[in-house]
Amino acid sequence: MNSFKTFNGAVRPFATLALIAALGIAVSACSEAKTETVKEIVRPVKVVEIANGGDSREVDYSGSVKARTEMNLGFRVAGKVTERLADIGDKVKPGDVLARIDSTDYELAVNTAKANLAAAEKQVETAGLVKQRVEQLFAKRVASQANVDEALLSHQQAIATRDAARSSLQQADNQVAYSELKADQNGIVTAVSADRGQVVAIGTPVVTVAVDDEKEIQIAVPEGDVAHFRPGKAVKVGFWTDDRLRLDGTVREVAGSADPRSRTFSVRISLPDDPRVLLGMTATVRAAVDAERTLVSVPLEALADKDGKRIVWVVDRGSSTVHARDIEVADFTSNGVRVTEGLRPGDVVVAAGTQFMAENLKVKLPEGSVSLETAEAAR
Repeated sequence: MNSFKTFNGAVRPFATLALIAALGIAVSACSEAKTETVKEIVRPVKVVEIANGGDSREVDYSGSVKARTEMNLGFRVAGKVTERLADIGDKVKPGDVLARIDSTDYELAVNTAKANLAAAEKQVETAGLVKQRVEQLFAKRVASQANVDEALLSHQQAIATRDAARSSLQQADNQVAYSELKADQNGIVTAVSADRGQVVAIGTPVVTVAVDDEKEIQIAVPEGDVAHFRPGKAVKVGFWTDDRLRLDGTVREVAGSADPRSRTFSVRISLPDDPRVLLGMTATVRAAVDAERTLVSVPLEALADKDGKRIVWVVDRGSSTVHARDIEVADFTSNGVRVTEGLRPGDVVVAAGTQFMAENLKVKLPEGSVSLETAEAAR
């Protein structure tokens, strides 16, 4: 009996230890099960419903204010410039002298022409006396008809020589006058291409004068959009110097060929008369052009990049999950981005926080669809 008690007493501690170990394992397993349980992430997002962008789009081009008529004035004779009397920005009127060239040689030509004219006039006088004398002798039957004809021919030739001398003198006088470059219309000097001491050829531009009349804007339009510009098309014009200065312009002229370097077409926009518009001011021309395809609008914040492609995150209303969708952007506007492919009116996209989005991510839409109503009202 004693030996059995000893054995029984030894067994009980081992049984207790085994029970404690089993309970520890069970508790640890429950702890691990709780640790492995992860709550599903539901991210609240700001969304907007896509509105229809319409069948037209607006394009903006920058240009500068120019005079409708600009004259590159040059001398009608060659020579060395001795004076330049006009500077950039000077206002000129008809008759104002802009520059002068050395007229010494032309003045000498005038003196020569005067001398030739004097000699020719004397020759006419002498030929006239001879003609008169021969006619008198012919009347007395002393001279023949041949003598009369010869005297008459000499007189006519002398008259022709005198007339040529007069023309030469007038031409020489004109060349002296041409040694002064004068303005022939009211305008403003916009450029100076030659200065004192420079030898210029006939017609070489010396001074550029913008005629003080109608002003216009010149813009460069790429060949993809030039078909939308036709004379008479109405456009809106704004100026960088004054946001309040807004004018209605009209397309006056479209170049018939592209610039060989830029491959753009020059388009000129006529402006109404406004004293606030000055030559050289920078302007922005905004025109509405027809879109080849129907466009939809999306906020700029909704645009994202994935694998080098432009995407937006579209919300599936049924499952409240987001999915990436490739899009094709038409252009950027002050209100957002216009898309040609990938979206349609009514699609709901994430409007902010696109960097936190992932495929099939669960999202929580705003209560009451406030954002959707706002987007609809903004169409």
